[in-house]
Amino acid sequence: MNDQEHPAPTAPTASSTRVGVIGLGAMGLGMARSLRAAGFSVGVHDLRAEVAAEFARDGGTAYASGGDLAAEVDVLVGVVVNAAQVEAVLFGDGEGTGGAAERLRPGSVYVMCSTVDPAFSAALEKRLAASGIRYLDAPISGGAARAASGELTMMTSGGPEAYALAGPVLDAMSAAVYRLGDSAGLGSKVKIVNQLLAGVHIAAAAEAMAFGIRSGVPAEALYEVITHSAGNSWMFENRMAHVLAGDYTPLSAVDIFVKDLGLVLDAARPETFPLPLSATAHQMFLQASASGLGGEDDSAVIKIFPGVELPAAKTAPQEEN
Repeated sequence: MNDQEHPAPTAPTASSTRVGVIGLGAMGLGMARSLRAAGFSVGVHDLRAEVAAEFARDGGTAYASGGDLAAEVDVLVGVVVNAAQVEAVLFGDGEGTGGAAERLRPGSVYVMCSTVDPAFSAALEKRLAASGIRYLDAPISGGAARAASGELTMMTSGGPEAYALAGPVLDAMSAAVYRLGDSAGLGSKVKIVNQLLAGVHIAAAAEAMAFGIRSGVPAEALYEVITHSAGNSWMFENRMAHVLAGDYTPLSAVDIFVKDLGLVLDAARPETFPLPLSATAHQMFLQASASGLGGEDDSAVIKIFPGVELPAAKTAPQEEN
């Protein structure tokens, strides 16, 4: 099918472009709010209907299914966890529930923000193109706070027609949109490299903090010195603050890095490229997950080290009667 058979929707503006977001987790909810704040008409769907309904109370529309949402939008943004969920969103769950791809209009754009194998992303572009649907490989980085403020980094690749329609949508969600190539896969390759560094940095930060505490250094003093020294990293400063607070509420869970570092290693294998630090970090997250910590914040990887008395969760002081 060519562009003459399936023309794109008219020139994109916030007032004319209908946007959908599937997946209202820590990142997707903030992204949907940023789009709404930028003036877009935003529809949302999440398996937790109450989360979608809560978003819609302040503007926007909650849809009962991804297919119903897809039928109404020009740009559909998918913010789900992994390739299996992307597959289910687009092509159904194999149990009679149809997917969004069969409801998206020809000429519309699917923006894929999940961290997946680059080969999966490249294949997905071709599958959607067979139905006249355009595609952007667009994984994200920045965390929940930057998603909420519209300041994400997006690592994107795809065809010019997809950018022409979805570009303003990307800009509304991001501080920086990197256009890395005209076909899918390059965005995901850069995200894989980013996740290599993120996972290794978290693992190294946890090892350093655990070693310091085990050696008798007060955790608060160690954190203060390292964050003002050459050994600091963004991940040390951010994640070890969670450790100091004793708060392992999952902003990004241990199991996310089991998945993402696994993708890193999978991507390197066909290249016969050694990744010794990635492999070690992956084993650390696997050990944490196997110990029952998979659903905790990824900083909980520090709990795999024996004999380390970690800071307890801080509680608000109780008022005296």
